[in-house]
Amino acid sequence: MNIYEVLRARGYTTVPESFYTYIENWKSWYDGYVKTFHRYKVWNGMKSVPCRLYSLGMAKKVCEDWANLLMNEKVKITLEGEKEQAFVDDVFKRNNFAVKINEMQELKAARGTTAYVPTVSNVQIDGQTGAVTGTDGEIRIDYVPADLILPLTWENGIVTECAFGSHKAVKKDTYLYICIHRRGERGTYDIENLLYRDSKGSLSEVNLADVPGFERIPPVVHTPFTERTFVIDRLNIANNVDPTLPMGIAVFANAIDQLKGVDVTFDSYVNEFQLGKKRVMLKPQATTNFHTGEPLFDTNDVVFYVLPEDGQPGDIVKEINMNLRTVEHNAGIQDMLNMLSSKCGFGENHYKYDNGSVSTATQIISENSEMFRTIKKHEIILEDVLIELCRILLRMGNAYMKAGLDEDVEITIDFDDSIIEDKETDFARDSRMVQMGIMNTWEFRAKWMNEDEATAKAALPKMEELVSSGNE
Repeated sequence: MNIYEVLRARGYTTVPESFYTYIENWKSWYDGYVKTFHRYKVWNGMKSVPCRLYSLGMAKKVCEDWANLLMNEKVKITLEGEKEQAFVDDVFKRNNFAVKINEMQELKAARGTTAYVPTVSNVQIDGQTGAVTGTDGEIRIDYVPADLILPLTWENGIVTECAFGSHKAVKKDTYLYICIHRRGERGTYDIENLLYRDSKGSLSEVNLADVPGFERIPPVVHTPFTERTFVIDRLNIANNVDPTLPMGIAVFANAIDQLKGVDVTFDSYVNEFQLGKKRVMLKPQATTNFHTGEPLFDTNDVVFYVLPEDGQPGDIVKEINMNLRTVEHNAGIQDMLNMLSSKCGFGENHYKYDNGSVSTATQIISENSEMFRTIKKHEIILEDVLIELCRILLRMGNAYMKAGLDEDVEITIDFDDSIIEDKETDFARDSRMVQMGIMNTWEFRAKWMNEDEATAKAALPKMEELVSSGNE
């Protein structure tokens, strides 16, 4: 029994299991090893020899880059209310959100979808009424990868009911915890909690009360919420595997051929050095000591070979130096990288292959570039995800911790525009505007020193005093 069979046995229908084979394939490319592609055999004249294709691991590199573009330390989540800001910041800090959100963006790029599922611990919840005893609860955020997200109902791509799986280790045992979010008869959400012991892929249901850490979790919780308490995050790319599904696809899902091209070209490059090693051909009589019969050369050394009988007369030792096609291979790898970066939304020339490694090319990104447009497209969904997650935390804080928070507080997401702007050019332009009298000096300082108007204006006289004293 697997998680799909568990849901079917309970009368739930979800995304076809066949779709998750695509997720597994994308995961393999992300890991840098696809058995059906990177393993192959060659005939050496006597037998088939197993070989493994060398890989540049570009699928992971692409996902890392998109994660850093979309979510980094400069992205700011701002709630207008001071109390609300402090509450959300505390929850994020307790759940290592600053680190995990970037990690989940990378996994989202690799598998197409991620989910954030807040839960409350350290409180006693009445399973029938949803009432909470005490206010010492703590909100935890479960970060769920695509293969453990199983939508149950959706409309226009928005998932309204969903099952989530997560693996939990308790002492020496591993458990699969299944949390099913569904609408109840009262119009509010019910959360069904299931626990299965995972024994080498075989699942057997156990009582929640019998496992440490789960004993306070009721089988069903009737929440007071009419809105979902989970957030589905996906890339803003049309799912051409099955457009009817609410699941996303990997950022490289339509660039598999390009990933293959990169690895085939790189493998050829590596093998060029393997096959291009210096060879020394020897006459048979030169391989052993004439008097003792002991070998003069290491027979296991691939540098030395016995000269064929049809060799040139008189040749005792003959050197063979292969010509390495490094220039051609470098150009070939670069061409493949250009095609890959274009297919993954970066535009051409995003990656540079130099001295055996791949680096991100330094470039000025304009508002008309493909990369700029792609970033802004992905930010549409990500912004909604972050705002919804904050509102869920506020609602749960009020319901389960009596926090007294404004659930309708204004929430803004400021993404890191420095990644998609030429800051040096922008700074020089503003400097000229100050010199021309178009921009006030305090406005310049406020913008570039990240100060408010009062702080910037207060600092300017002090700066003028320093300038005047330096001229005395």
